[in-house]
Amino acid sequence: MLEAIEKLLILQDRDLRIERLQVELEQIPAQRAALQGRTSSSQGALDAAKKRVMEIESRRKELELEVKGLKERIDKYSNQQLQTKKNDEYRALANEIENCKQQIVGIEDREIECMEQTEAAQRAVKAAQAVAEAARKDMEGQVGELDRREATLKQELAEVEASRATAAATVEGQALSRYQRLFDGKGGRVVVGIQHGVCGGCHMRLPTQVSVQVRGNQEVVTCPNCARILYYTRDMDMVVAE
Repeated sequence: MLEAIEKLLILQDRDLRIERLQVELEQIPAQRAALQGRTSSSQGALDAAKKRVMEIESRRKELELEVKGLKERIDKYSNQQLQTKKNDEYRALANEIENCKQQIVGIEDREIECMEQTEAAQRAVKAAQAVAEAARKDMEGQVGELDRREATLKQELAEVEASRATAAATVEGQALSRYQRLFDGKGGRVVVGIQHGVCGGCHMRLPTQVSVQVRGNQEVVTCPNCARILYYTRDMDMVVAE
């Protein structure tokens, strides 16, 4: 194989590794955000469960105040009964007292319902706390793993970039310029082999003369269709497939 091609293949290997590492690094923030989003979701469910408990307790306290107010009215009516000498007024106050007692019974039934709802809501809080805690621990573990992975990738990237600079320094200026234009414009592999007379980049059949030139390993040859740099090794089949 032509020495210039060997050097370009090494350079291409470094560039492809750099691209892969950069892609992995770019994905990490989104992965971290997704983990944090799942944790936020479980925390939101816990907050909602706690809010439900508070709402029920607030309602229960309102009912307690209603009962207190009714009992005060009963005391007031009872005192008025003691002071009145008129039977009709006495009976009217008695009716008011009975009405208040009936209201208290209804309110106390609702208080019992509130207590039952509170117990159910507290169980929901406990379950939500377990889910949120598990999600938090899972998130911390996975985020920690992402942090370590990110640090490893950054270190590897720095090493490959240094190796790439060394490899680039060995490539002749014109060949390097041609390679860089291709890599910047097309991305991926721009130094490709030929198999059965076909370009490994665009997969178009090559003119016989081009294939012969590539096999000769005397000069840098490019594909007339896609302009990629071509190379040939002994394990490649030059026979055009039928």
